[in-house]
Amino acid sequence: MKGNYILSLINQGEHQQQDFKYKITDAPKLAKSVSAFANTDGGRLLIGVRDDGQVAGVRSEEEIYMMHAAAYTYCRPQPSIRFDTHNVGGRTVVIATVPPSDKRPIFALSKEKDERNAYIRINDENILASPVHLRLWREQQSPRPVVTTFEESHTLVLETLQNNPPMTLNQLTRRTRLPRQQVINLLARFIRYDLAQWKYDAHQFLFSAR
Repeated sequence: MKGNYILSLINQGEHQQQDFKYKITDAPKLAKSVSAFANTDGGRLLIGVRDDGQVAGVRSEEEIYMMHAAAYTYCRPQPSIRFDTHNVGGRTVVIATVPPSDKRPIFALSKEKDERNAYIRINDENILASPVHLRLWREQQSPRPVVTTFEESHTLVLETLQNNPPMTLNQLTRRTRLPRQQVINLLARFIRYDLAQWKYDAHQFLFSAR
């Protein structure tokens, strides 16, 4: 029964909440997938499954150890994650289930732990989060209520978004001639209060008014 369950998951292919990993040779790389799931809608990693859906299996206890290392050593803060082992035709497949985190952003650390990046999951890809996402998450984690008084800069950014096609952060910064960090802060706040929105298209984040 467990084998049939795994095969039913494999038949879904890779998508927003599912990723295949053939083998674990680089814990920091796996941490990127954990970060992406935790920062988005959650998801599961089917470890021991090739990209084409073929079951290869997890070969050693070392690989299972590296999975734990990815979650607990190369992610900050440490996310919640559950590991379940299944037998499929005599081969071991591990499902790593990552729920959406309430402590975003979850960062993936580099091998030397001297660099950290946060990722989000879009369709079947792990995408580096934008500065706007990072700012939005930090605001959402703040225990202090946000009080916004509309100023000239707020109106300028909103009107620019309303009167133009969706644009990148750099395009909006150039168009408004405001400091980049100020534009990031305003975009995050507008998205939080449903005045603006983002989408990912042609390998870039685009922002527009609601």
